[in-house]
This record gives sequence, C-alpha cells and structure tokens, in this order.
Amino acid sequence: MEQNSVEILFIGDIVGRPGRRIVKDYLEQNQFDFVIANVENASHGFGLTKRNHEEIKSYGVNAMTSGNHIWDKKEIFEYINDSDTLIRPLNYPNCEWGKGFRTFDVCGIKITVTNLLGRTFMAPIDSPFEVLRKLVEDIKGKTDLIFVDFHAEATAEKTSLCHYAKQLGVNAILGTHTHIQTADETIYDGKMVYITDVGCCGAAQSIIGMDVETSIKRWLTCIHDRLDVSDSNKAQFNGIKFKFNKITLCCEEIQRISFIKDFSEVKDMKGS
Repeated sequence: MEQNSVEILFIGDIVGRPGRRIVKDYLEQNQFDFVIANVENASHGFGLTKRNHEEIKSYGVNAMTSGNHIWDKKEIFEYINDSDTLIRPLNYPNCEWGKGFRTFDVCGIKITVTNLLGRTFMAPIDSPFEVLRKLVEDIKGKTDLIFVDFHAEATAEKTSLCHYAKQLGVNAILGTHTHIQTADETIYDGKMVYITDVGCCGAAQSIIGMDVETSIKRWLTCIHDRLDVSDSNKAQFNGIKFKFNKITLCCEEIQRISFIKDFSEVKDMKGS
C-alpha cells in the first residue's frame, strides 16, 4: 500500500572525519525517503574534496547543501558543475559555478532544495530575501515543496527570513552555520518547518567540531592559527527529521535528533 507521507532527514554541518563517521553509522541503521546534509566543512573542517563528496553520497545522502566554506578546497571547481547532488549558496552574485538549487523527484512529489547565505557578520552578498522571493516566483507551479538551508550567523536574520519565507509559501527554513543546535523546532500553520540551527555532526569534545586548545589559544592571543579538527573519539550527531503529507503538503511531524557515540574502536578519527 502506497504511503501518503514522505519522511525527510536534514543533517547539520558535517565537520571532518568524525562527522562523516557518525553520519555513515547513523544512515546505516536508519532509513528515510530523502536525506539532505550540509557538507561545507566535511573535508578536514573546511570545504569538500571530490573523494569526500563521493563518500558522503554513498551513505545515501540525496542532496548536499553548503555555505561560505564551499570554495575552500580548490578542487571544487573541477567537479562542482558535474555533481548531481551538490548545491552552493544561491545568492552569490554572477556565480557560474554549480547550482544554487535543485529539484528532486521523491516518492511521487517534487522537492526543491536551495541554499542561502546570510549577510550579518558575513561577507557582502546578494540579499537572501530578494533572491528567495525571485526563486519562489520562478519555480511556482513547478515543484511541490521548497526547502531552504539558510547558512547564517545571526538568529534575528534567520527568524526574519523564516517569517518572510512563510509568506512566500516556502515549506522549510533550516538554519545552519553556527554548529550549535537550537531547541526551537516549529511547524508554522501546519505547513512550514523551521529551526534556527540544526547543529553539526563532528567531534563531541570540541569547539564546534574543532580542536579545543587551538580554539582557546585564538581567544587568548588574538592570533588566528589555523584550526584543526578535534581528534576526540566521541562524535555527536545533530539533525532534524520531519514528515510531509504528499496529498495536503502539510508537515505532520518534526523531531530534533541529538546524540553522542563513542568510536574508541576507530584508531584515527582525525584528518581529512
């Protein structure tokens, strides 16, 4: 009997090998109709190599969103135009690399996933509000659900886009970038999913996935040494799962996911 709902998992920023390891482990034990993951920190904490792109895809991730670190590994320019899963921020001006949104066929409905960067405390970029409005106008009637990974610093900017997107008819605003999961998951009017930040997947004993001592040193000295991924044997998983009715296109369920797993049997949790 055909199910009337589609279950989606959104995975918070994957940070380095610990993040990839726990995501792989979780997806081996849990099944979803559609999986989205933010991958901009997946390769040693900065950017995404082609090898890691293929590795994460093999876990069963259907769509990969990103953020301001997507360009950190220069090999990205060699494969981003060939990827059928990777999505770069849509509001980069005049960007000829990659795609800022993709539409996927999922269990008989069309789901469009896009990625936007915030502007507060970040580099100047086109307005995420205007870019989102134009996108919704362009794809109206061509898709069933619209999900947005909003990669931004400020909670006020994220919640403002949330309410603006609700007026536009967007179905999900999923915050990323700060790597700290917030406890404000909400279903607005039964139609739109929102959370300020989904969190991250990476080393549990860390500073947002990175080495503790190096991070503290930066605050003590004001000298920005290159951050490195923490080599903790414990990894955390942050994500959010939600279920949409395929007929009414309303969200029926939403649940934050947050847990820590010990990978002591894995010899090296550090590295690319």
